[in-house]
Amino acid sequence: MTGKELAEVTGGKILCGDPERSLSGCYIGDLLSLAMSRVQSDNVWITIQSNINIVAVASLTDAGCIVICDGFSPDEDALEKAKDEDILIITSEKSAYDIAKLI
Repeated sequence: MTGKELAEVTGGKILCGDPERSLSGCYIGDLLSLAMSRVQSDNVWITIQSNINIVAVASLTDAGCIVICDGFSPDEDALEKAKDEDILIITSEKSAYDIAKLI
């Protein structure tokens, strides 16, 4: 699945990053220290976290994308840093559970 396909399936909106990035698997979690040890390369990371630290975790783990669920949006610092790092961020109104089911 690509980022573009994921956004379509979840009714989400791509805010930045490469929509053609290939994605596989997912991790759901909001605790950044756990995400650092569990998100794998090309994974979809589903979270409600929205601060600049999510970009650092995604970069460190080579996450395929971050999906910020439940209608949350990244703060401005996080969005700017994600653009600089070319991190794919998608926002969705759906819950983490519903997004994971769709994946």
